Amino acid sequence: MNDVHETILAAAKHFGIAGSCVDIQTIEAGHINCTYKVVFNENGIQKNYLFQKINTNVFSDPDKLMHNIVSVTAHLRKKIQENGGDPQRETLTFLPAADGKYYAVLGQNEHWRVCNFVDNTYSCNTIENEEVFYNSGVAFGRFQQLLADFDGTTLYETIPDFHNTKKRFEALKTAIQTDAVGRAADVQDEIAFALARENDCSVLVDMISQGELPVRVTHNDTKLNNILFDCDTNKGICIVDLDTVMPGLSLYDFGDSIRFGANTAAEDEKDLSKVSLSLSLYEKYVSGYLRSAGKSLTEKEILLLPFSSKMMTYECGIRFLTDYLNGDTYFKIQYPAHNLVRCRTQFSLVADIERKLSQMSEITAKAAADNRD
Repeated sequence: MNDVHETILAAAKHFGIAGSCVDIQTIEAGHINCTYKVVFNENGIQKNYLFQKINTNVFSDPDKLMHNIVSVTAHLRKKIQENGGDPQRETLTFLPAADGKYYAVLGQNEHWRVCNFVDNTYSCNTIENEEVFYNSGVAFGRFQQLLADFDGTTLYETIPDFHNTKKRFEALKTAIQTDAVGRAADVQDEIAFALARENDCSVLVDMISQGELPVRVTHNDTKLNNILFDCDTNKGICIVDLDTVMPGLSLYDFGDSIRFGANTAAEDEKDLSKVSLSLSLYEKYVSGYLRSAGKSLTEKEILLLPFSSKMMTYECGIRFLTDYLNGDTYFKIQYPAHNLVRCRTQFSLVADIERKLSQMSEITAKAAADNRD
C-alpha cells in the first residue's frame, strides 16, 4: 500500500466515508492540485468520490478558499433544486470533515478535501465543433444566471487584483524599466503595442469603482475543460475547478472564454498568420451565453461583451510580456522564448478583435434581442 493510498484512507475517516476502498485512479487533468477518483463499496453499493490534495503553495489560505467554494456551491444547490434540477449532478458537493471544516490536514501538512464525483460525464480540451462551444456558452451563462442574486462581495479575493488590468499594466511598466534579464531591447514592438493601449486598462476597473457594473461571482478559469458534459445529452451540466471563484465582473469570465475558445490558433502558436477571432465561434458562444444569462445581466454588461473579449486577451498578453521581461518567473515555459510567443499570439488576437469589434457588437445585439423574446 503506497503513501497516497494510506492518506486517502485516512482522509476518508475524517470525512465520515463508510465502506471499503476498492479503487483509486489518478486524474491527470489540472496542473495545480493532485486529484483522484476514489471508489468505495458500502454494503454492496458503489459510491464514487473526488479526493484532492490542495496545493497550498498556490492557495495559501484553505479556509478562505473553501469558504468561497462552499458558499457558492450551496447557493447553486438551492437554485438547482428550486428549478427542479439534480444538485448531485449539476454542482459539486464538498463534504465537511469531523471538525466541521471542508478540508482535513494529514501527513506532512497536506490539506485534503472531498466532493462528489459526477458520473456519466466527460470533459473536452478542444472545440471539435461549434455546437460544443455553444453548449459551453450555455453552461457558463447558466452558472452566472444561477448566481445572479448571490452577493459577490461576500467572497474573499483569494488572488488579489487578479483582473485589475491597471495594476497589471503598472507591473509591465516596472518590468520594462527594470529590464531584469536584458530582454527589453529585443521586444520594442511588443512593448509599443502594449503601451499604446494604456487607456483601455482603466475602463472596466473604473466602472466598478463608479458603481456602473455589478460585482458578481466570477469563475476566473472559464476554459472548456472546466465543464462536465452529460454523456447522454452532450449538454454542459456542471461547472468544476472552483478554486478561483472570487468577486469580479461577469465580463471577466465571458472575455476569457472568447480569448481561449474563439481563437483560430493555439495560445502559443508561432505562426501569427493562423491567429484570428472566429466570428462564427463568437456568435455561437454569445448566443448560448445570453440564452442562459441574458435576463440576469444589465444592458451595460451586454454592451461590453465584445470589449471584454479584447480586454481579457490584452491583459493575458501583457502578463506574458511582463513575465518574459522578468525572466520567466511565473508561467511555466517549455523553451526560452515561450512567454514571448504567447504574448505575440495574444496581441495578434487583440489586433484582430479590434478590427472586428463592430461586427461582434452587431452579433451581440442580435443575440440579446433573440433571447429577450
